[in-house]
Amino acid sequence: MVKLSVVIITYNEEKNISRCLESVKDIADEIVVVDSFSEDRTREICSEYGAKVLKHHFTGHIEQKNWAFSHTSFHHVLSIDADEVVSDTLRRSIINKKQNWTHDGYYFNRMNNYCGKWIKHGGWYPDQKLRLVDRRKGQWAGINPHDKFEMVPVSKKYKIDGNLLHYTYPSIPEHLKQINRYTEIIATSYFHEGIRSNLLKIIFNPTWKFFRNYFLRLGFLDGFFGIVLNANIAFETFLKYIKLRQITIQYNKGLVDLNSLKKKRQYLIQNNKLLDTIPN
Repeated sequence: MVKLSVVIITYNEEKNISRCLESVKDIADEIVVVDSFSEDRTREICSEYGAKVLKHHFTGHIEQKNWAFSHTSFHHVLSIDADEVVSDTLRRSIINKKQNWTHDGYYFNRMNNYCGKWIKHGGWYPDQKLRLVDRRKGQWAGINPHDKFEMVPVSKKYKIDGNLLHYTYPSIPEHLKQINRYTEIIATSYFHEGIRSNLLKIIFNPTWKFFRNYFLRLGFLDGFFGIVLNANIAFETFLKYIKLRQITIQYNKGLVDLNSLKKKRQYLIQNNKLLDTIPN
């Protein structure tokens, strides 16, 4: 049987962390919590569960998770966020894999709760996540704040049963506030990646995203919150591309330079540790 480290990165998560820890305490041989200097009881609660709590300055979700992985005692790791919970079925699947680890990484479905409703359509389910891995077989990558674990070539992956339960936004105003913060970060990240905006992207991309998620992916079956959620996702796409367009115009006019944009991006990432990563 392999030994399993459960890794969680936190910042001011006292409302969520007990629920998360309760769901993994029976499958973890070690719980490693990397905290970005929380100002609430997060670290205290984690210590009560016997977790190894490390403090580390936050420079980005990708960087924080890679740092956390480098501080586990065991090579086999389950990575979850503080607002996520391992379901009973998924817990049994993980126990089974601990007893018979045959692949380099295991992925499973994530089910997202939006304003108290479990969303099962519109591209939000199944939201597959590769989170149970041999850390020697890859690293965290992506574009902050959307991180993903990328495995080395020819790695073997396998899907296991059970849902990871993700409690996203408790209210519509909270989602809208997060959209504004998120689009600031992703627009500056896109600019540094060489991605640019234009009128076609500003008009077409949000429209297509709503049509795809709400109609083709059956988002309308989620009722009231289905239309609210998919309208907000379309608005997020619209906002992302108009902010990217604005940055490009300012850069072309010499109003901002690459160094100032880099500093702004890093400031936004460091000061938005609680950004939720959800399907869009």
